[in-house]
Amino acid sequence: MKKIYAKKAAGRVLLALSLMTASVWSTAPAVDAASRAEVAAIHVQKAADFKYWNDNSPTIAALTQFVENAVNPASREYIPPEARIATFDLDGTLYCETAPYYFQEMMFLHRALEDKDYQASPEMKAVAEKAKPYIMNKKPIPAELNAQISKYTHKAYMGMTPDEYKAYVKKFMDTNEVGLSNLKRGEAYYLPMVEVVSYLESNGFTVFLNSACEREILRCLAEDVLHIPYWHMIGSNVAYTTTAMKPGETPDKHTFDKTKDKIVRTDKFLGENGKTSKAISNIVEIGQQPVLSFGNSSGDVGMLEYTLQNNRYPSMAFFVLCDDTERELGNLEKASKLKATAVKNGWHTISMHEEFKTIYGDNVKRTK
Repeated sequence: MKKIYAKKAAGRVLLALSLMTASVWSTAPAVDAASRAEVAAIHVQKAADFKYWNDNSPTIAALTQFVENAVNPASREYIPPEARIATFDLDGTLYCETAPYYFQEMMFLHRALEDKDYQASPEMKAVAEKAKPYIMNKKPIPAELNAQISKYTHKAYMGMTPDEYKAYVKKFMDTNEVGLSNLKRGEAYYLPMVEVVSYLESNGFTVFLNSACEREILRCLAEDVLHIPYWHMIGSNVAYTTTAMKPGETPDKHTFDKTKDKIVRTDKFLGENGKTSKAISNIVEIGQQPVLSFGNSSGDVGMLEYTLQNNRYPSMAFFVLCDDTERELGNLEKASKLKATAVKNGWHTISMHEEFKTIYGDNVKRTK
């Protein structure tokens, strides 16, 4: 598949010192470790171009050997260009997963409790207030409360047009991460993993994102950074309606009128794109089996296992471990359990602690 997004010239990441505020939704000035433009400028063509991985990284050795064989017509492990499909999860694989929680839930807290331009209902505020200590302290959320969070997370943006929602997400992307200094939410990419995406694209692989993240958030976070077109971004979805549709009317029964209809979000969540849903998404949205897959959690198992299942071409699954507690908000106990799962299933593990020379840039430090 031919890329339509031009690559930007290789750039050097600029780092500077600053302190972030402790507020979840602070927009006070903070110097980022690397701007989105600088992250987007990362370019890797060959093994020698990797800058953000430690020397003798087992991952880079395995990946570059795989790719070199895949692009060599004389190799027994050659893969034709049309079959060079790679899928990546986002949160925890390419991008900061929980600081202290997922982007969507952090934005909901801001919307319900701090957004002066939005009047949250008393019920929504009550749920947000109840959820806040769980989210901020990374404590397991009771199932009933989790269901309420999901319900009001989607209600909070009901009636917004796609462009209005996109603008809201982008504004929140400009706020500071919690627990990591000098880092904004929109720029919290793992620099070593961005190099992997660039390397694959440079060698004729078509890259898809396959995430449980809400699709429009995924698009906002990834656009202009990963050079992946919107239609290669798979995520969880909410239902849409139009302003002229009658109550109870479904889109397949409604005739769209450009003078009356405006497409807007509803509060109906269409289900999370996680676990086996990710395997099914490969069929529905891509139409063929990937040969490479990258994930980091139990939610990625379906995507990784499907990639390895009776593949007609050589295939590999890679699993990022959250084992860095100094430069990232890692969890060693979780990393140990997930590593055991990865080894059992034949996935190649990636140690953030041992293999990443930097994560966000040396100027980003853990603060809590």
